[in-house]
Parts: sequence; C-alpha cells; structure tokens
Amino acid sequence: MFYLGIDFGTSGARAIVIDNEENIVAEVNSLFNLKKTTKLAQTWGKKFYNLLNEISLDIRKKIDAIAINGTSSTVLLCDVQGNPIDNPIWYNDKRGIEILDHLKAIVPVNHLACSPTSSLAKLFWWYQTPIFKQAYYFLHQADWLGFLLHGKLGISDYHNALKLGYDVENFCYPDWLKKLPIYCLLPQVLPPGTPVKEITPEISQKFNLNPNCLVYTGTTDSIAAFLASGVEKPGEAVTSLGSTLVLKLLSTTRIEDYSSGIYSHRLGNLWLTGGASNTGGAVLKNFFDNQELDSLSDQINWNQETKLNYYPLLNPGERFPINAPNLAPQLEPKPDNKIKFLQGLLEGIAKIEALGYQKLQDFGATTLSKVYTAGGGAKNEVWRKIRERYLKVPVIISQHTDAAYGTALLAKRNHLR
Repeated sequence: MFYLGIDFGTSGARAIVIDNEENIVAEVNSLFNLKKTTKLAQTWGKKFYNLLNEISLDIRKKIDAIAINGTSSTVLLCDVQGNPIDNPIWYNDKRGIEILDHLKAIVPVNHLACSPTSSLAKLFWWYQTPIFKQAYYFLHQADWLGFLLHGKLGISDYHNALKLGYDVENFCYPDWLKKLPIYCLLPQVLPPGTPVKEITPEISQKFNLNPNCLVYTGTTDSIAAFLASGVEKPGEAVTSLGSTLVLKLLSTTRIEDYSSGIYSHRLGNLWLTGGASNTGGAVLKNFFDNQELDSLSDQINWNQETKLNYYPLLNPGERFPINAPNLAPQLEPKPDNKIKFLQGLLEGIAKIEALGYQKLQDFGATTLSKVYTAGGGAKNEVWRKIRERYLKVPVIISQHTDAAYGTALLAKRNHLR
C-alpha cells in the first residue's frame, strides 16, 4: 500500500508518496508562477494533473489513499457543476478591507474571521458583486483540488474552514453565520483526514490509479508541515525559522488571543496553538549572505553571551509575542566585529522565540517540553544551541519538514485506522 500527499501552493506543488512504514518512495516537484494567470483555477487543474502524471506508473497503481493541502484562505466560487465562475482569490489578498466595517457589524468582536484576508471577508466581497448570483459553492483551494479527484462538491475540513468562521470546538457553523445570506454556499466541514469518496472512474482510468483509492479531506500547508515534523505529545512544538518566526505548540487546552495574533487549530482532541513574529531569517539576510552566515556562525562561541539586547526587525511593527504595531527595530549598538553582531542577532531572535512560548504558556497552553525545528534556519547548529539555552528544553532538527510528507501521513494514518 502507498499513500499520496500533495502540497499545492502559490509558486509550486509537491507530491510525496510513502509506504506503510512511512518511508518516502516517490517525490515529484513542480514550480510555476501563477500570480499573473488570468485563468488561475484552470491552470491549477492542469498543474495538478501534471503532478499526478509525473509519479511513476508502478507506484501510481498501488496508491490507496490521497490527501491534499492548500494555502489557507485561498478560495474560489463555483457553479453547480464545480466550474469556477471567477478567478480564485489568493490567501494574502486584502480586498476584503472594503467590506471590513460591514463584517465587524456581523462577526463577534476579535473573531479570527474578522480580517481583510479571511475566507469570510473574501466571500462577503464576492457577495457584493454581480457574479455572485451564479455561485453555488464556496470552496478553499484544497477542497476544489480534492473535488477534481472524487467529484463530490461542497466538502471542506475544519483547518481550512477556521477563517471562514467555523466553530471548531462545537463542530458546527455558529448561529450568527447561519443567519447570513451567504450561508447556503458554505461547504460541509469534516475533520481533516476523513474519507470523502473513491476517485472517479475517469480519474482512475486517466492516471492508471487504483479504482478503490480513497480521497481524504485535507488541511492547510502550515499544519501539514507541522504534521511532518514528528511531534506526538502535548508540550512538543515546532518552530519554523523561515523569513519570519512561526511557533506552533501542541496543547491540551485551546488558546485564543486574536489581539496578540494567537489562535488555535483543532488537532483531534488536542489544540495546535501558536503565533508568528515579524523577526526571522529575513533580518539575517539583510546583513549577511548565505556564505557569511555559515562561516561566521562556525566562529561563534555560543556559550558566551554578547549581552547585546536586540529586537531584530526589518521594519517597525510587531504582532507576536508583543503586539506593538509601531515597535521600532532594536539593532544598536552595532559592533565592528561581524561575528559578535551575528551572534547578537541570533540571540535576539532566540529570546523572542522563548518569549513567544512563554506567552502561550501564560495563556494556559501545555508546558513546553521539546521543540522541533523546520525552515531554512534549522540547519544552523550554533543557533540551535543558542536557542536551546534560552528555551531550556531540547531543540531537535525535524527529520521531515515537507508539507507534502505531512499530508501523506494524514492520508496513511487515517486509512489504516
């Protein structure tokens, strides 16, 4: 038995097939630039099918389960047959700001859906356009790609539906949402990893896939990457050291503080709580190229603190763990010694990471016990040791970081239940 996970994003897609022992047996990548495409959904479909076709035939025939992740809050409107009636709206599109005041009058105070980039804001923006009259279904990116395989419309998962206003604690749409005129378009929401339906006979024949292959509800890209990390128990967390710093802590309790950028995704009977800081690798790359980062890091005496009290930001403004829209970057004094300056930056980011996890725990999250690391900064061993000193828990490099791998795990582990 093989299990396929697909990570479909804004600039590329990746497919990973794993076996029963969760070993990778196939990997396929596809890069693309879809930002300026006028027929975006149709291009998604072509790229999606091409990705499937690139998996070797002998492996394709043995795939028993498929799950897909997409970018959170990338959405589209479809007609009764599932055909997109307008170009999809990307996850970071802020056109919802036009109707934000209207949204605030409907949505509860400080609700996650009350944001110009939320799925709900985009649906309300569409509601005020003439094309809305043709709409029958409102779907997320992963929902629609799943439909291409199983042919069943109007199905989503509660990870993608969180920013649509879905109540993940009570497994239902809230009453305030049910009263709205857009409610009839909303998808049925299922737990991630729920079997939806077998692939259609047309898909089976076209790609020589097992006709009994089941398609499962998917997830978002960030949660798929978390699933790939190896986290198993409450108290374990994943820090993504990319351009920004993203923290995710597995907790037995749900934590919400939208004013601080903290919210929780449901993960079975547990909660995945976290936040994202504006600090991160983008600050480092503003001062050092990759070669300098490697060579200078090797010369750092990580056991000896610099005493530099940096808050590394590229521009004013922070969202988590400090909610301060005008917070100024703190990068002074700047020593002449490049090694010391880099160490000060690494320490500054590590302190922010530690402060972030402490804030989550102050709000009631499970006590931090271990941190897995993903993202480009994960390979920096000196930084790992510095972070371990401030976090006071083991810091481990994730064996797997690909969202496609996490999505394959979602399909495999639910298929074998």
